[in-house]
Amino acid sequence: MAFHEVRFPDNISRGARGGPERRTQIVELASGDEERNASWANSRRRYDVAYGIRRADDLATVVAFFEARNGRLHGFRFKDWGDYKSCLPSQTPASTDQAIGTGDGTMTAFQLVKRYASGSQTWVRTITKPVAGTVRVALDGAEQLGGWTADTTTGVVTFTAAPGSGVAITAGFEFDVPVRFDTDALDVTLDHERLGSITSIPLLELRR
Repeated sequence: MAFHEVRFPDNISRGARGGPERRTQIVELASGDEERNASWANSRRRYDVAYGIRRADDLATVVAFFEARNGRLHGFRFKDWGDYKSCLPSQTPASTDQAIGTGDGTMTAFQLVKRYASGSQTWVRTITKPVAGTVRVALDGAEQLGGWTADTTTGVVTFTAAPGSGVAITAGFEFDVPVRFDTDALDVTLDHERLGSITSIPLLELRR
C-alpha cells in the first residue's frame, strides 16, 4: 500500500459530488427522548466523480487513472472544488488565514490546519496535502518570504530558526484531500454514440 502524489484530473473532479460525513449513534429511549454519541472525532469525506465525466476521453482518463492506482490499493490527491483553500472560496489565501501555532523558542515544526467555526463551536482539520507553491507563512502578522519550508506530503511547516516565545504563527494555502477509490470495479456502459458512462465512481478520504 502506498500513496501516489498525483492529483485526480481537475477537469473531472470539478463536476464531482460529495462532502464531509460524520458518524453519530442515536439511541431512542422509551420516553421518546434520545441520546446521541459521536463515534468519530473527525469527519471523513466521500465523493462520487462519475458526475464529472462528460466525454469519451474523460472516461478513458478515469479508467487509466483507476488502473494506475490498482483500484483501492493506492491513495492519491483530490481537489475538492468546494473546499480547497485556507480562506473563503472567493478569496486568495493570505499568510494570516489560519493559526498553526505559537512559538516557544524551541519548536521548529508546525502542522498546517484549517478551522471551521460556527457560533462558539470550532472544529480543527489537519491539512496533510498542501499544494506546492501556495503556502504562505507569517510571524506575528508579518509575512516571511524565507527561513521556512513546507512539506507538501505531510503539511508540516519547518522553520530554520525556532520562532520566539509567544510569537503567533499563521499560514495560508491551497490543499488537496488524500483519497482512494472506494471500489475495485468500474461499471462502464457504452451507449450507441460510444460516449460511454460510469454509474458511480466513489472516492473515500484517507485518515491516518
